[in-house]
Order: sequence, then structure tokens, then C-alpha cells
Amino acid sequence: ERKCKWNYRQAIGMLTYLQNTTRPDISMAVHQCARFSIDPKLLHERAVKRIVRYLKKTRDKGIIMTPNKEKGIQCFVDADFAGGWKDGDHNAPESVLSRTGYVIMYAGCPITWGGKMQTEIALSTTESEYIALSTAMREVIPFLNLMKEIADIFGLLTRKPVFRCTVWEDNESCITVAKSPKFTPRTKHIAIKYHHFRRFVSDETLIIKSIDTAEQIADIFTKPLTKKSFCHLRQKLMGW
Repeated sequence: ERKCKWNYRQAIGMLTYLQNTTRPDISMAVHQCARFSIDPKLLHERAVKRIVRYLKKTRDKGIIMTPNKEKGIQCFVDADFAGGWKDGDHNAPESVLSRTGYVIMYAGCPITWGGKMQTEIALSTTESEYIALSTAMREVIPFLNLMKEIADIFGLLTRKPVFRCTVWEDNESCITVAKSPKFTPRTKHIAIKYHHFRRFVSDETLIIKSIDTAEQIADIFTKPLTKKSFCHLRQKLMGW
């Protein structure tokens, strides 16, 4: 049982606001705590306190914007395949759900990010990565359309830019599925729901490239990391 009587759900609401605005580094931890808002236990209370202590220690930090003109629109996307199975309740269906994480960056600066549990059970690492890729593309494609509309409305540019997004994915099988012009027996069951972005890949509006797992910024949204990995990815994401 919990030792303190402070409002757990209210604290989660405040932390959620922070992670949505200036502190994406706490996104995964806050989301994990938020899953237990209905009936929080002592370990959940301790987890929230640990997040707050981390925020207090870094209260003068945020997102340091350092625009790099050589970088265009980029999306880093990752998935943690059934990450809750090892330590979770093996009788609970949610213990085998995978987690999606992504961040969209423009000129090297984070614009929007997100992390959430997938709504269905993925049957392999490739499938969980592909579901995450599809989820991220639902944010990327409207963002590209917005950029095009802005360029048309203001009409300040003498040469109309071509907007493309480089998508960084660390699973080679997922990249192969995304680039494949046909369905396979192992992927046809997710064809209708998750192949909506195929044409953007074929016309190179979306350019999917491989990246080393250690450099995958979206990894910070999907699972608990070692201090070394967390600090390395936080530097890439937030500039400190």
C-alpha cells in the first residue's frame, strides 16, 4: 500500500504536460506510471517521486534548439517488442504489448514526439517495428503537407522546395517490408491497416534509412535505458 496520500493522478497530469512540452526525456517513465493511475501501489508512488527528483535536479534544463541548415525533416522511430513480458504479469494480455516511440525533427530540432503502447499484439520484432513505423508516418505525412501549404501560402521562395522526410529505423527486416512492392504471407494480416504510407516510400517522399541502435534517438521513448545510453540519446534529442 502507498505511504503518502497525495493525488497520484494529478501528479501524472502535471508530468504529462511537461513531457509533452519541454521534457521529452521523461516521456517513457511518465507514460509507464500513468498506466497505473486507477489503482497506484507503493512502487508506482516511488517511481513518480524519482521522476520528480530528476526534474528538480535538472530544473534549469529544457530543449536547447540548435538549428542545422544541412538537416531537413527527419523522423526517428523505434519499437520495444513485448518489453513488459519479462517483469510483468504473464497472465495479463497487456504484458505482451509492444511500445512505439518516435520523434520528428526539423533542422535537427525536435518538433513533435510520442510514445505509447501498441493496441494489438505483434507476433515478431519486425511486426512491432513496422507498426511503430506506420504510427509515426501518421504524424510525418500531415507535417509534410503542412510544410507544403506554408510554402504555397506565403510565396516568399523563388524556387519551390521539395519536401521529403528521412526516416531512421534500426530494424533491417522492417525496412525491407516497408520497401517491398508486394505483400508476403507473414505480413498480409497487417496489410490493410499498416500499408497506408507505401506510396510515399515509392515516390521517395519518405526515405527510410538504417541506423545503429545505439544512435536511435527514439529508443529513449520505448524502454528504460542505462545511464550511459540515456545521457547519450538525451544529448542528441535535447542538446544537453
